[in-house]
Amino acid sequence: MISSPDVHATHELVADLDRLGDEIAELSAHLDAATAKLLDLIREFDARGGWNTGFRSCAAWLSWRIGLDLGAAARERVRVARALGTLPRFAQALARGELSYAKVRALTRVATPETEERLLAVGKAGTAEHVERIVRGWRRVDRIAEARETARRHKSRALHVYQDEDGMVVIRGRLAPEVGAVVVKALEAARETLYQRARDVSAARDVCAETPPPEVTPTIAQQQADALALLAETALHHELDPGALGDRYQVVVHVDAPVLADTDALGQSVLEDGTHVPAETSRRLACDASPVVMRHDAHGRVVEVAARTRTIPPALRRALDHRDGGCRFPGCGVRFGQGHHIRHWANGGPTTLSNLALLCRRHHRAVHEEGYQVDRQPDGTLSFQRPDGQLLPAVPPPAMVPADPVEVLRARHDAQGLHVHARTSMPGWLGERLNVGWAIDVLHPLAAG
Repeated sequence: MISSPDVHATHELVADLDRLGDEIAELSAHLDAATAKLLDLIREFDARGGWNTGFRSCAAWLSWRIGLDLGAAARERVRVARALGTLPRFAQALARGELSYAKVRALTRVATPETEERLLAVGKAGTAEHVERIVRGWRRVDRIAEARETARRHKSRALHVYQDEDGMVVIRGRLAPEVGAVVVKALEAARETLYQRARDVSAARDVCAETPPPEVTPTIAQQQADALALLAETALHHELDPGALGDRYQVVVHVDAPVLADTDALGQSVLEDGTHVPAETSRRLACDASPVVMRHDAHGRVVEVAARTRTIPPALRRALDHRDGGCRFPGCGVRFGQGHHIRHWANGGPTTLSNLALLCRRHHRAVHEEGYQVDRQPDGTLSFQRPDGQLLPAVPPPAMVPADPVEVLRARHDAQGLHVHARTSMPGWLGERLNVGWAIDVLHPLAAG
């Protein structure tokens, strides 16, 4: 028998490639197991409000802190992390490296605690492509079931707005799905724009307090209410009613000049109907507003009204928008913003480009009323500080990475008793054709209907 060198070389090449493939599969399973731990940390961080340090959402913090893309990556990580909190079987399979993150991400779009076990079997048996096809078919059945309710929902649409006994305005209603979807998305966008931290403003302004009040995270209902106010304000800002004068929709605040210059000074700071607002709120509103200076006599009668002037002229505002391109608060970047005087004009600060910074409504409030500070450095950059005085950098420092992160990861999993190998995440598929229709009929609880 004559041996062939070419055949021997081919066998060695195939064996070498198999070893390379096994190493790829094993390391991928290790990474999926590590991703499960990462999602656990994100879920806890999100639930405890760790991102409430100037950021409007946990996804925005992830984008700033670890460099994830805000849309496709950061928001998906937060969504999957939250979903796994109610899907323990998925979480365990990912932590053991048995399911890839791609499969878990797809399955969590449709899985519920009631359907988790059967969908887990789909994830283990099929490839990532199979899982995606099953999820698409599953969602189609869901849409068909939902469509049966369309006529009933449409007939029940209504919106009621009335004033309660204590003066609060109550809004109650039902909207058609296509209308409700727009409203919900708009509220979500407004909430992300507005909220990263909420404080008790009245307690914060109590001049007699020796210690700052505890921080209070607004409830979802409170965030929704504030988001609706922002939507209304934005709609009017963009001339929802172009036939009416803008003054018709203006919110008027009466504030004494000494109060604008010093929030501890005595004087009024009230809305047009007499409702008191904190002096720092008046300073924020006056940053980018149209003040009208009035002079009163000793009895409070108006004796002189100066012409209305715009704090930030239109040409300067265009230059500000062009230079900043959106909110300058670290990790924000919301395009629509308000002009903020770094040194307030009531304290002699000039209305010049070097003394202005663009801040979104949420972060403008944070700087004025929640203890955040912003200063322009000699080189022209902006420096932001948290209420505790810590610097909030535009780009956070990178995390420390060991010289051989793969070996560290393997050693950590070994110490946890997690034995990952090249076949840990291999699906049970044997090559047969996937019949999506039959699979949905068997798996989906509504398919028989």
